[in-house]
Amino acid sequence: MFLQFHGAARTVTGSMHLLSIGDRTILLDCGIYHGRREEARLRNSQFPFDPASIDAVVLSHAHIDHSGNLPGLVKQGFHGTIFCTKATKSLCEVMLLDSAFIQERDAEFINRKNKQQHLSPVQPLYSQEDARQTLRSLVGMDYSRTFTVTDGVECRYEDAGHILGSASVSLTLQEGNRRTNLAFTGDLGRPHLPILRDPVFIDQANEAEYLISESTYGGRLHAPVAQMSDQLLAPIRRACERKGKIIIPAFSVGRTQEIIYVLQQLSRKGQIDNLPVYVDSPLSVNVTDVFRKHTECFDPETQSLISSGNGNDPFGFERLTYIRSVEESKELNSRRGPFIVISASGMCEAGRVVHHLANSVGDARNMVLIVGYQAENTLGKKLVLHEPFVNILGERRDVRAEIVVLNSFSGHADKNELLEYIREFDRRKLRQVFLVHGDPDQAEMLTTGIRQSGFGRISIPARGEKAQLS
Repeated sequence: MFLQFHGAARTVTGSMHLLSIGDRTILLDCGIYHGRREEARLRNSQFPFDPASIDAVVLSHAHIDHSGNLPGLVKQGFHGTIFCTKATKSLCEVMLLDSAFIQERDAEFINRKNKQQHLSPVQPLYSQEDARQTLRSLVGMDYSRTFTVTDGVECRYEDAGHILGSASVSLTLQEGNRRTNLAFTGDLGRPHLPILRDPVFIDQANEAEYLISESTYGGRLHAPVAQMSDQLLAPIRRACERKGKIIIPAFSVGRTQEIIYVLQQLSRKGQIDNLPVYVDSPLSVNVTDVFRKHTECFDPETQSLISSGNGNDPFGFERLTYIRSVEESKELNSRRGPFIVISASGMCEAGRVVHHLANSVGDARNMVLIVGYQAENTLGKKLVLHEPFVNILGERRDVRAEIVVLNSFSGHADKNELLEYIREFDRRKLRQVFLVHGDPDQAEMLTTGIRQSGFGRISIPARGEKAQLS
């Protein structure tokens, strides 16, 4: 039995881990890598293994850095089953088609430029037809129920509390007389976040011998969840006083719905009564519809809010407008503030938020509210670093808008929350911990905390590194 780490190894994006049990091969996640354009194109288009050799995929959740290269896998020969939770299946049905649409449009944009420079055309990473074919392979499973992935591989999902449908994974592996248990956190959420249920510990029988854990914020502490409303309200009021536009780049899945939920609560209390809020992302609109269909994933407070009637909608209030058309989106650029625009993508790399930033970062009255993780070399990261100018849509833009970073909205567990979860494992049985999905400095700091908790072997695998499970 072997594990090989092909993505999210000493970095945060492109989750992909190859599990070999005798002649069977399972892929844990198949995400897109985000980074410098050319490097990302090469890594996403060339798999380090033969896709046709993979028996099945076990998917932890629908975020594109975990699911986004599934159509590429199918395009290059994968014919197996893709297992996920039922809510993840619903999300992938909109997210993978949206990702394919973006791949096709990006290729068209690049090819127009290449034609002018007499360069060869490029192909999209995958097409919408590839995405549709991929969706036929998805099988939705319930939480807390054991199912067979392939001969000798049993799996169980538990709620990871990260986004709708997110799961931690428990795998029981059998090869001849050898039997072992592997746990994979996926992306672990935070306790007490709005809307979703809290994370459920995956190793309920305390049998895990190996653990793959994310480490995104392995060395950092988040502000308490209880401070979400106050953290959001204070900068909003500041921008409103100067009649500014407030641009919130937010991931379409999870973060957008959390922001809407908190704004709805502030609106109910009369604290932002007359402030228009626009959700400008067709994907976010579609994803919010998926949220409405999967209330089984909601925490008791949100379920109680919905069941109470009285028009209580966790994803809607009087001054909230969902925008689909390009024309309505463009109109926002000429509209006077104050108002809020929530738009994807969360790292400011694509989508309509790029155009809003291009039209807003040069005005000191405006504000950019960063509410999620920003990977290295992304536009969002450059804004977080308060760089004096950035390149947007091929043009230099001076950054005069106020940049505010709110970490209480993170959907990832922080250092203490990760350690609290890991300490639930039986240190007498857990033979090795592999830390993935984190920058090296964060993984190193988490390593120190795990060792201080009494666990032994901890490694931070490099991309391509192979580990034997025996």
